[in-house]
Amino acid sequence: MEKISTDAFPLTMHSSEKQETICIFGTGDFGRSLGLKMLQCGYSIVFGSRTPRMSSLLPNGAEVMSYSDAAQKSDIIIIAVHREHYDFLTELTEVLNGKILVDVSNNLKINQYPESNAEYLAQLVPGTHVVKAFNTISAWALQSGALDASRQVFICGNDSKAKQRVMDVVRSLGLTPLDKGSLVAANEIENYPLQLFPMWKFPFYLSAVLCVFFFFYCVIREVIYPYVHEKRDRTFRLPISIPNRVFPIAALTLLALVYLPGVIAAILQLYRGTKYRRFPDWLDHWMLCRKQLGLIALGFAFLHVLYTLVIPIRYYVRWTWNNRTVTQAITKKEDPFSTTTSWLSDSYVALGMLGFFLFVLLGITSLPSVSNTVNWREFRFVQHQGLFRRVVCSDDQNIGASVSASILPVNIQG
Repeated sequence: MEKISTDAFPLTMHSSEKQETICIFGTGDFGRSLGLKMLQCGYSIVFGSRTPRMSSLLPNGAEVMSYSDAAQKSDIIIIAVHREHYDFLTELTEVLNGKILVDVSNNLKINQYPESNAEYLAQLVPGTHVVKAFNTISAWALQSGALDASRQVFICGNDSKAKQRVMDVVRSLGLTPLDKGSLVAANEIENYPLQLFPMWKFPFYLSAVLCVFFFFYCVIREVIYPYVHEKRDRTFRLPISIPNRVFPIAALTLLALVYLPGVIAAILQLYRGTKYRRFPDWLDHWMLCRKQLGLIALGFAFLHVLYTLVIPIRYYVRWTWNNRTVTQAITKKEDPFSTTTSWLSDSYVALGMLGFFLFVLLGITSLPSVSNTVNWREFRFVQHQGLFRRVVCSDDQNIGASVSASILPVNIQG
């Protein structure tokens, strides 16, 4: 059998016989990182710089020239400079005519300029095909192989052929291009890296309001009221007992708010007699935040489990058990075993553990990496189980321990 050498197969998308050249304007961190990644994927890279002789730290194998000379080497030119330095491009209008300019810039704040950087670039050099891309990928992600960052690259542009060529380059780098349409979408793409958890603000604020409200309610009910009427100091309940009541209440409330907008939307569609009308903005935003509300609810459920697990080692609980044991020894009395109470207690604990398991399962299937591997029927099945879990746990008489199992009876939790 003829032995086949692995050297006969190219390691990248481009073979050495046909090595495409790409020009990068700018020798900053992102330009160098992108050039290094492209060199590793088989491209020939030429950098354009104002001071070619002073440029350093460039990847081995890349050339560096003046802007005019570098632009003549390739039909695809990546503009890796800030918007305030775009003016030099007007001097290269003839050289850049008909070429593809890939704008990778971002701004310092959202909506910093009236138009997007890509649209401004298209107005500045009208004879070119401007494509917005790579602005959501960091230099660190390119250097580390994008293994720990998002592989999606948002792309937009008015010329479909130019976009297709850029998308081919993105795929050859091991990234996933996502076509966002015409250059009008560039403003949204440029604002995306500047947003700080845009879908989490409402869930965070709502969770904080719920926690503060229920915390003060429990403080008034379990600390202030006993002190005013019975002169009993119960401030020791503040670190563990009261939070252990607030967390499950907040978890169940947030979980109910995950399913409530769907019910409201269904009622609204029935009232209107059609499903082809937009929902109100408040309902639309509420429905978009359901996943975040569910994950925060799962976080509160985890906290409730942790707080419940430490109940046996609390001083108050140990003191209560020791005092009860000593009292029974002195009086020579013991509590008779109650089968009914045992059944109720064990069933209470079992339902709590089952409910928490279904809660975790519901949260896991909401993660994109997991939900992308299941079909729609499987996803709906898990959602229905989560809804059933919510109904069962909500019917519990003591909502303070309905999410997870309580280790000790409620009357000695302190």
